[in-house]
Amino acid sequence: MIHYRTCPLCEATCGLEIHTEGNEIISIRGDKLDPFSKGHICPKGYSLKELHEDPDRLRKPLVRNGTDWKEVSWQEALSEVKKGLRNVIHTYGRDAVAVYLGNPNVHNLAGLLYVPTFLKTLRSKNTFSASTMDQIPKQLVADMMYGSDFSVPIPDVDHTDYMLIIGANPFVSNGSMMTAPNMKERLKNIQARGGKFVVIDPLKTPTAKAADEYYPIQPGTDALFLFALVNTIFDEKLVRLGKLEQHTNDLEKVKKLAESFSPEAIENTCDIPAMTIRKIARDLANAEKAIVYGRMGTCTQEFGTLSTWLIDVLNILTGNLDSEGGVCFPKPAVGARNVNKPLRKKETYRYGRFYGAVSGLPEVLGELPVSTLADELDHAKAFVTIGGNPILSTPNGKRLQTKLRDLDFIVSVDCYLNESTRFANVILPVPSPLERSHYDVAFYHLAVRNIAHYSKPVFDLPALDEWEVLLHLTEIVSGTDMGGDPVTYLDDMTIQSLIRAEVKNPKSPIYKREPEEIFSNLSAYRGPERMLDFLLRVGPYGDGFGRDVKGLNLETLKKQEHGVDLGPLKERIPEVLLTSTQKIELAPEPIIKDIPRLHTKLKESLPPFVLIGRRDLRSNNSWMHNLDVLVKGKNRCTLYMNPHDAMDVNIEDGDAVKITSRVGTIEIDVKLQEDIKRGVVSIPHGWGHQFEDTRMQIARKHAGVNVNDLSDSNVMDAVSGNAVFNGIPVNIEKILVKEGEEKEWQSTL
Repeated sequence: MIHYRTCPLCEATCGLEIHTEGNEIISIRGDKLDPFSKGHICPKGYSLKELHEDPDRLRKPLVRNGTDWKEVSWQEALSEVKKGLRNVIHTYGRDAVAVYLGNPNVHNLAGLLYVPTFLKTLRSKNTFSASTMDQIPKQLVADMMYGSDFSVPIPDVDHTDYMLIIGANPFVSNGSMMTAPNMKERLKNIQARGGKFVVIDPLKTPTAKAADEYYPIQPGTDALFLFALVNTIFDEKLVRLGKLEQHTNDLEKVKKLAESFSPEAIENTCDIPAMTIRKIARDLANAEKAIVYGRMGTCTQEFGTLSTWLIDVLNILTGNLDSEGGVCFPKPAVGARNVNKPLRKKETYRYGRFYGAVSGLPEVLGELPVSTLADELDHAKAFVTIGGNPILSTPNGKRLQTKLRDLDFIVSVDCYLNESTRFANVILPVPSPLERSHYDVAFYHLAVRNIAHYSKPVFDLPALDEWEVLLHLTEIVSGTDMGGDPVTYLDDMTIQSLIRAEVKNPKSPIYKREPEEIFSNLSAYRGPERMLDFLLRVGPYGDGFGRDVKGLNLETLKKQEHGVDLGPLKERIPEVLLTSTQKIELAPEPIIKDIPRLHTKLKESLPPFVLIGRRDLRSNNSWMHNLDVLVKGKNRCTLYMNPHDAMDVNIEDGDAVKITSRVGTIEIDVKLQEDIKRGVVSIPHGWGHQFEDTRMQIARKHAGVNVNDLSDSNVMDAVSGNAVFNGIPVNIEKILVKEGEEKEWQSTL
């Protein structure tokens, strides 16, 4: 049998063609008829077979007694969770329950649609997620400038002439906060059209090697470089707002702010010559269609919000926002927060509405910075993790381990007994991706083309679906027993609340319709399918419950097994702007308040080495290291180091070194790389699988080391609270290993 679906393992949303016989997967290949990916697939797509069949993947709930784990029924497991969480809430209050959400939640339909119901019912301020590890600057800037955290401008890469890429490696990531399968071909197509792309990065990545121009930059100085581009564009009178002029506030304020950041003032700090900076600014401004795009390197550093803001400022100054071949606002079919929504009544942000009890740091878009998780757990007694491994993912994971040991109760919703869930009292498993339906609600908000693709399950569910697990947890934290079928009750309540809100929206196609009528029209489905059907039908391409007979609903989408192409990105200003003025707010006060701190960067002296991360095509999450197809071959968890730097400190290729930051030390093998800037070293994220009390056999054989043992939880982007993983000061010392001695960190290999 042949099944068509999208891959849920990264942002690219590649279409898959899966061949099965009974319950066995025969092959997985790219779907050539998928209108978005057109047959492209990466190794992660093939790995779905191994993930589905992985004997370490949990199929039944586990309850821990000391160091022993026991498989139990769902009824027993949920009873244990009920006792643990309700005792904490009753005794200490709702904020005593902390929650961590890993990024797999945005890769599955159940997590995106039902985690909000759980969180709203729990009402704990101690909510954390992977967002403040890598992307919150983009969402916060969008919220402040355009009025919605999901109004992130997306590169129209298929129509541009010039693309400036800063701190990103889309050849490997296939885009990040830019959903675009086969980015390698898309970037090469820019060159084939006579255009070019330019890369700024301390490491000459695969993307940089294919670029028309490449310039290495000192990590952590991206905001200075970007400000110098802004300075040049103003100084040389290259500003071309075009239609944006009537929709933009505070242009003169930004011009004034940029005056002290001339290329000549910042060139030594960035290590890019002033004349080169001016050339890049002119090329950007003079290109007919141009894009500035930044990602991990610009977000996961101490000036993540300023860097992200300046990228948007450059796209606006050059007239490339909301323009073909520039950066545009997608119009997704489902759940769009910037389609048919009212303006803000006044210019307030989803920011600083409450503060961490221990850290005192502001809330950002409904959550606290994950770097403060270990601190805030001082005021918590229980912990809920959903699809996450914070001990490997967050800064200073060793400190977090000590805090988890002291909690009264932990429940984890996860498919593995991993480095973090081993501390849980109860683990509630989730289905394989192939046992549940799928629709990329989040990533179609970030896609370079408007797409809708529903994926049916390949195999039958063996037990509870994840949305049912989440609603059982919702009943537990509500404090109320809801009778014999709490899942149905809460599912109905959730969809009915969405309907009631929608019929009150004057811009909705079902404005003033009767909620009961709409609810009855959704009776063919339950769970995620019912909610997806509703969101499709009230969305910009929907049938409006009879208003447009040619519009989308779930039934029509199911018939399009390869997905539906809804067209290229189009101009959306002014309707997409939801600020109180319905204008682009070019100089949000919380952002520009951080500029004086940036001035101090010009006076800093360089440490001996600074550490950056790096991405690999076969890795996205730490659990992927438990799939042989994604870890086989040479050891990838190595320290990249420039040969000239190595020579200076008497280090050779393959040597073992001790690398030390302010908060920790790890030991790792060196791989000499001409492609990395002098004074910079690099380690990939997600490794450190040496713990014996996990159930991840393959990962333990390829343990590697955890780079986040070097990340400092006290160092964050000052505005957004985003973690800092790039530009970490470190010292490096060669380890002398006697012949025949085993390196301690290799003992599990």
